Amino acid sequence: MLGALDKLFCLYFAGYLCYSSEILINDLLLVTVTEYGTNHRLGKIGNGIRIWADIDPDLLLAVFLPALLFESSFLMEVHQIKRCMIQMFLLAGPGVLISTFCIGSALKLAFPYNWSWKTSLLLGGLLSATDPVAVVALLKELGASKKLNTIIEGESLMNDGTAIVVYQLFYRMVLGWRFTWGAVIKFLSQVSLGAVGMGVAFGIASVLWLRCIFNDTVIEITLTLAVSYIAYFVAQEGADVSGVLTVMTLGMFYSAVARTAFKGESQESLHHFWEMVAYIANTLIFILSGVVIAVSFLGGDGIYKTNEHSWGYLFLLYVVVQVARVVVVGLLFPFLQYFGYGLDWKEAIILVWAGLRGAVALSLSLSVKRTSVHSTFINSDTGNLFVFLTGGIVFLTLIVNGSTTQFVLSALNMDKLSAAKKRILNYTKYEMLNKALEAFRDLGDDVELGPADWVTVKKYIASLNDVNSEHIHPHSSSEPDDNLYCMDLKDIRVRFLNGVQAAYWVMLDEGRITQTIANLLMLSVDEAIDRVSDEALCDWKGLKSYVNIPKYSKILRSTIIPQKLVTLFAVERLESACYICAAFLRAHRIARRQLHDFIGNSEIAATVDRESEGEGEEAKKFLEDVRVTFPQVLRVVKTRQVTYTVLKHLIDYVHNLEKIGLLEEKEMSHLHDAVQTDLKKLLRNPPSVKIPKLCDLITANPLLGALPSAVCETLVASTKEIIKLSGSTLYKEGSKPAGIWVISSGVVKWSSKITCNKPLLHPIFTHGSTLGLYEVLAQKPYICDIVTDSVVLCFFIETEKILSALRSDPAVEDFFWRESVIGLAKLILPEMFEQMAMPDIRALVVERSTMNIYTRGDSFEVLHNSVGLLLEGYIKMQGWQGDLLTAPAVILPCVDQNARRSENLGAGEGSFSQQLSLYQVETRARVIIFDIAGYDPSRTLCKRSSSRMSQSADLPSGSLGREQHSGLMSWPEQFFNPKLHDLEASNRQGNNLSARAMQLSIFGSMVDITRLLFHTFIYLLRIR
Repeated sequence: MLGALDKLFCLYFAGYLCYSSEILINDLLLVTVTEYGTNHRLGKIGNGIRIWADIDPDLLLAVFLPALLFESSFLMEVHQIKRCMIQMFLLAGPGVLISTFCIGSALKLAFPYNWSWKTSLLLGGLLSATDPVAVVALLKELGASKKLNTIIEGESLMNDGTAIVVYQLFYRMVLGWRFTWGAVIKFLSQVSLGAVGMGVAFGIASVLWLRCIFNDTVIEITLTLAVSYIAYFVAQEGADVSGVLTVMTLGMFYSAVARTAFKGESQESLHHFWEMVAYIANTLIFILSGVVIAVSFLGGDGIYKTNEHSWGYLFLLYVVVQVARVVVVGLLFPFLQYFGYGLDWKEAIILVWAGLRGAVALSLSLSVKRTSVHSTFINSDTGNLFVFLTGGIVFLTLIVNGSTTQFVLSALNMDKLSAAKKRILNYTKYEMLNKALEAFRDLGDDVELGPADWVTVKKYIASLNDVNSEHIHPHSSSEPDDNLYCMDLKDIRVRFLNGVQAAYWVMLDEGRITQTIANLLMLSVDEAIDRVSDEALCDWKGLKSYVNIPKYSKILRSTIIPQKLVTLFAVERLESACYICAAFLRAHRIARRQLHDFIGNSEIAATVDRESEGEGEEAKKFLEDVRVTFPQVLRVVKTRQVTYTVLKHLIDYVHNLEKIGLLEEKEMSHLHDAVQTDLKKLLRNPPSVKIPKLCDLITANPLLGALPSAVCETLVASTKEIIKLSGSTLYKEGSKPAGIWVISSGVVKWSSKITCNKPLLHPIFTHGSTLGLYEVLAQKPYICDIVTDSVVLCFFIETEKILSALRSDPAVEDFFWRESVIGLAKLILPEMFEQMAMPDIRALVVERSTMNIYTRGDSFEVLHNSVGLLLEGYIKMQGWQGDLLTAPAVILPCVDQNARRSENLGAGEGSFSQQLSLYQVETRARVIIFDIAGYDPSRTLCKRSSSRMSQSADLPSGSLGREQHSGLMSWPEQFFNPKLHDLEASNRQGNNLSARAMQLSIFGSMVDITRLLFHTFIYLLRIR
């Protein structure tokens, strides 16, 4: 009740009296009334107050300090902690020692207490423990910089711990313990470093436990509360290390690792809980401190008898404490100015003035007083003086320093908004007025009650009375000013990055990103905010090191590596990179839209938009590489997100039904628990991607997987698995063929001197392609350049191995030549085959082509609606007196003698394409003829998000058969092709290798065609 009244009183006098000062003053008045205001001394209430005055100091610290320390350190931003760590360490380490020496020397030399150096330094160390909780709250209310808040609050946390360690050292010396310099260093190191290690250990254990808890807010909050007290007790009483430093380390560990572990309602509940705990603990600890101080002031008659000038020496000690603070900050100022965020002279003044003393110092003085009762080393007068002087310093620093901070800030002009923030504030008020008018138009009239009075409504919106009638854009300026432009640009960058970070929190709550990814993303934003004054948006810079395709995935495919390690080191890292890129692009897109909705069009907003879009280029490129290299990873990531979102929507739907009364609480609880079980299953056992083994990749390849087992095993034994980064050259045009390249995943680009003047839409080959096979079979130089356009996983087979397999079986030779046509067709006839997906070309080769070998003197004719490819040998048109047609070449029927001009694949004169239908064979020649009746090349180009992507799931695009069904599922067209009956017969015979390759290309494995057709037929009957 007393705390609530004090809080309400401080709201009316905001900035003039801090909350802690108000509590102390009320307690002094209460104790005065208790002891001297009435004859009955307030009866039982007075007896209770006197009992609290004799509280055990260790109990005082153990009950209230862990909660305050954990709450303060947990709410600190880890990025700012890292940046200010050296400054905090300087103030809490050397700063405490300097302060202890200064105050101890003054007590020894200027005060008439005849204390030893050990006793003087004991009080000096005790008074070096700063406690600026009240000032930090005031700084936040007044809008002081975050870095100053972090330095002051971080120093107070570390200062409490180091001051207690120093106090324990001199306390033992006063009690007769002897320490050498080595023992002193060992003691300080053991107590401080041991506390840090113990805090980290408790943090790791509790965070691991926290991850086992699923959507249970009560247990999560209970765990954070319990671990703070357990860690303090174990450290202070069990391990004999600093409990304060232990809890501080624990809270900072939670801030760095576990802040994103609490999402949605849990995070909000946790925030409110710890805010309430800190408020109650802060209130009670200062109430008890006020009681102790009041009793030491009013009940200490012995002090006035033995030291009649105690009050004067108290004020002198207050001056000494302030001078010692000035000395500490002054000596360390060059280092404070150099490290971290830096420190200017205005902030140094606030840092001096914020050196308040609080409950820690008071509790330590009570420990000395309690010891003095039965100790021969410290007399009772010394113990009473310790409490009196410490209580007086706590009271004076809280009343004087804490209550005058606003005046100091105002005098230094540190409580004023910048010009950019003022313009944004005025602009926002004008927009608020527009929103108020919109709300009035929507709500001002209804059927039941009629219209409302806008004049009366406006009277109650007093916060908008000072809004200018003229709409002034915050970035409009009558005169160009570079300083003003830079200030506005910095301000908008910060606001934009804050919007990005807010989008990350929303995505975390929606299940789009994990806790670990959220920590990385938010840390990158914090780092970028620090650099907005010096450079453009750079939050991507902190993420680049986490976004790459692991180069060691080949090693991880080894059979000796357990699958769990493969998933941990390769797949999960790749998935994390995809999460980062997708979240980064989405957050920036949301922030750009929100910035445009808020600020409209301006040069500064456009500049920030361009910077944001430029930041996302690398993320887009990476996702594109993954999409064409490891598409299954993106599919799994998206599947997780969609599954989580669907389950969350189900939970919201059930809660909404209960809220509107359509479901009873018991029914809602039953459905909610069922969906929660599914959600728990998703989070603990999500869909995963496994890196395929080498044998699986080879058998899934259309070329190698379709071969007879004996031939396949021979080639597999000599296959080299190679990972090529983007921009790597596989081979160059005109070079001697050393072997073939089988693309397992990724994209490669091709270019040729012949097509250099032709506009090509998609000069690419994707997964499943075989490159260089034609050149190896024909023993010709490579006819194009092949360069990787993404990270490519490929297999290399030497020429000798291919030729050896070629001689093993005539069916293999025929199959190799047919497979070579698939890549060759895209190279020499791009206007027809460039837009076709690889499965479509393979289906054309299998189902609509004939390949023949002709000897010298033979002749053949290319029919209408057909096109042929000369694979080897020489031919000429009958009646043609020009050069021979040399392989490789395109053979066209006679359609329009004047419509086409002849072209040649090689250098020199000759004809690449001929129009006469009848051809004469000059040497042994191999020719393949395609039946293109009904063929429409434009139908093969399906719309897709990326020009580098092949058809989804490598399915045929639809140019060779009837349209696919547009219902819930899409089936490959070959189900509807009557030639599949011939394909089935060929599979039973086991000699149609090209058909097997087509089946692998479509389905990824050999399937039972009859069973597939049967299930397809049943499916069609059901949907009709």
